[in-house]
Amino acid sequence: MAPVLQSSQPWVEKYRPKQVKDVAHQDEVVRVLTNTLETSNCPHMLFYGPPGTGKTTTALAIAHQLFGPELYKSRVLELNASDERGINVVRTKIKDFAAVAVGSGQRQGGYPCPPFKIIILDEADSMTEDAQNALRRTMETYYKVTRFFFICNYISRIIEPLASRCAKFRFKALSEEIMSNRVLHICNEEGLHLDSEALSTLSSISQGDLRRAITYLQGAARLFGSTISSKDLLSVSGVIPQEVVEALYAACKSGNFDLANKEVNNVIAEGFPVSQMLSQLFDVVVEADDIPDEQKARICKSLAEADKWMVQMSTCSCWMWPATQCELCVTCHKNSVLKVRGQPRLGCRGF
Repeated sequence: MAPVLQSSQPWVEKYRPKQVKDVAHQDEVVRVLTNTLETSNCPHMLFYGPPGTGKTTTALAIAHQLFGPELYKSRVLELNASDERGINVVRTKIKDFAAVAVGSGQRQGGYPCPPFKIIILDEADSMTEDAQNALRRTMETYYKVTRFFFICNYISRIIEPLASRCAKFRFKALSEEIMSNRVLHICNEEGLHLDSEALSTLSSISQGDLRRAITYLQGAARLFGSTISSKDLLSVSGVIPQEVVEALYAACKSGNFDLANKEVNNVIAEGFPVSQMLSQLFDVVVEADDIPDEQKARICKSLAEADKWMVQMSTCSCWMWPATQCELCVTCHKNSVLKVRGQPRLGCRGF
């Protein structure tokens, strides 16, 4: 079937909630922030939690509901991971914007328009520690005219003096039911058909990330048309076919090094992302009923070490390890989990 015609706008933006009350599955956060909007008494805020759960959407919705379209550009500064996040930006761009005074709070066009500006720092956990320390003084000095919204996945990467100055809001991972309802709404709007198996597959491969689920859905719609199957979603998601993962797992469990090495070479030859293979292999090990818990812990530790070496290898792509650069050797019992040319072996007590 020919692909359905699509607009160029990404669906994650097209279906992004415009108001705080429309954010899904974050009832406690929505209740508190709705009260904040009514009183216009807005503290510094720190939104944290898994990706794709509505943190950025909530911050943008608050800003839009406070200032409306006319004042939004002059009252809100957005910085994300694509921007330089070092101390120089804090000392120049952020400080200069924070220092600008604004007029007294008067309602305009039905919007509260409180007498302060908002700086939204998306993925704040990627900021350097020096930059975070530099923000402390800026937050205190310009509190009367500027509020900061920090958005991050890992609150542990935000220094305590910064976190303590903010009202913290934790965003929960979305349940399969919530994700399915939102996906079905988009399917109805776009004229797509998704059967129950495909819907379950989409929820599984998205891992609670609604943004990822919508992106996969749009990609599948562009490639395969209005009727989307589970296989279609797997092909656009980059998830390794389960039979490939099971084959590698069985080879490792057999204790046959040559067989395991053959399966590893097959993974490399097919160009599957090694990080994705390690992630899916981890899931298979955790869910296995025939491996003792203590042994699972040792295996998972070795898989984590393998993942660490992969990230640290400067000569290898994060998505694929060419056979000319390195060799992934997942074996059983007392053999190594990872052998990289020029790097020490990482021991494994095996499957």
